Amino acid sequence: MDAVRVALLREVLAGTEWPGAARRFAGSLRRSVVPSGGGLLLVGTEEYEPWHLAAHLVDEAAWSGRPELAPTLVRHRVPPGERPHLAVGLGRLEASRRGETLLVVAPERPPAGLLERVHGARRAGATVLSLDGGDAELADLAHEALSVPAGADLDLDTVQHLVSAAAGENGMPVQRGPRRFRDRLARLADQLADQLTAPPPGRW
Repeated sequence: MDAVRVALLREVLAGTEWPGAARRFAGSLRRSVVPSGGGLLLVGTEEYEPWHLAAHLVDEAAWSGRPELAPTLVRHRVPPGERPHLAVGLGRLEASRRGETLLVVAPERPPAGLLERVHGARRAGATVLSLDGGDAELADLAHEALSVPAGADLDLDTVQHLVSAAAGENGMPVQRGPRRFRDRLARLADQLADQLTAPPPGRW
């Protein structure tokens, strides 16, 4: 989702809790992922890999000048011959350490094995963040959680777009070229009437 569509989405959602909640969660993400830290790990469930969020965070990292926002995608299954940046398995969670941030995306209840690994990462000192469908156990493990329960007025995929866009916004140099262009697009968004959804980005 590009800057124009994100701005339009925020306009549509004005007056609801979601834009503010997404910005607060993104602020927690920015504060936990610092240049001197251990980086950002991103993991979903066996049924749901957060490809879109990973791709958007990579974009935001480049546009905002904050490379530490680019995540390492941790996968439940790694096909043989996969490229190195897509070949990080669940064992990486067991190697988590203090200074790292683990972002868990789980629309449904995570399996017990994933919860155990998340618990282990937290005990090892990693900061745990959760974008979830309302699972209480996962939320309890997280230092910061943003839940989108069933029946909410938008879905978890949409919230991920809001979070990734907000993650690159605050605390950056405002004179960067790409950021100026994106800001102009955002200001024009009030005058545009376009679709709020876009085809998913190509896999890395």
